[in-house]
Amino acid sequence: LVDAAVGTQMERTSQSVRVLGVDPKTGQTVKARIGRYGPMVELEGADGQKGQYASLKKGQLIESITLEEALELFALPRNLGDLDGEPLMVGVGKFGPYLRHGKTFASLAKSDDPYTITRERAEELLRESGEKQRAQSEPLKTFAEDANMLIKSGIYGPYISYNGKNYRLPRGSKPETITYVECQRIVSKIKK
Repeated sequence: LVDAAVGTQMERTSQSVRVLGVDPKTGQTVKARIGRYGPMVELEGADGQKGQYASLKKGQLIESITLEEALELFALPRNLGDLDGEPLMVGVGKFGPYLRHGKTFASLAKSDDPYTITRERAEELLRESGEKQRAQSEPLKTFAEDANMLIKSGIYGPYISYNGKNYRLPRGSKPETITYVECQRIVSKIKK
């Protein structure tokens, strides 16, 4: 039974590689196959060098992708030019298409294509991402009684930030209406 399973696996692996042709620039073989994270194309590396890999776009199939379509997939990461002395790059990563400018990252919207996004749209997405991050770092509410007690907005919703520690707001609490005394109670319950 195990021998039959191993045989089937080996058979499936060897059948799922499809040679598409040779890259005119490098002279290396281009293949389409199933990789660790799904369907992909591979541009073999020269002697002893590592190859390049790119995931297939939605709707592309290993069985029908052409050499030209496969070579287009290696266009990422794409440099959209310099912005404030730093390159503005677009690529596809583990969590989907993204923009990178220096140490700043921003996700592309579902409607944006990393292969065709314009510089203007990329700058707009970076601005929106920066505004969103600034808004998250600004407190939703402060208290005159204690400047260290803050209500902030996080990825899981509003929370209390007090002296470098974070505390979850009780279900149903509204950041606009919560009082300083209620915040003290929440912090003191959890401290014990």
